[in-house]
Amino acid sequence: MQVILKKDVQNLGEAGDIVNVKDGYARNFLIPQSAAEVATKGALENREKNLARIQAKQEKLHAEALEVAKKIEEFGKLELSAKAGESGKLFGTITTKKLTEELAAKSGIEIDRKNVSLNAPINKIGEYTMLIKLTSKVKCELKVIVTASEVLKEAIEEEVEETVEE
Repeated sequence: MQVILKKDVQNLGEAGDIVNVKDGYARNFLIPQSAAEVATKGALENREKNLARIQAKQEKLHAEALEVAKKIEEFGKLELSAKAGESGKLFGTITTKKLTEELAAKSGIEIDRKNVSLNAPINKIGEYTMLIKLTSKVKCELKVIVTASEVLKEAIEEEVEETVEE
């Protein structure tokens, strides 16, 4: 089925593109999400009329994304602290939501958590790389440094001490 994309769809295309997709994907996902419309004769004519407007909008979004990417690169690195055990393992995982909230709080740069991907889960003290996809063409990386805010003794060691005292 041929559809015209209304929005950028990851791994498929950008707004205004005409793409071939499976019928089920179009009917069950793209069209209900208002991400695409069926490429009928009228829709194709309408696309031609609006092509200049769509391209201008894409260029504006691209320019804004480049500015945000520049700000992120100037920011350099994001430093976080979390509770950890003596072995360096965190109590809980640092999520992309937490990362975007910290980035917004410390630098004023707000990005959607869905645009962030990690090469590994953040569950230990150390240095990680966060990939931020602002648009399909603009991507940047940010270093995340996780330190221990307080080092807590492991629960097993505390239980051993309690049994020795009895």
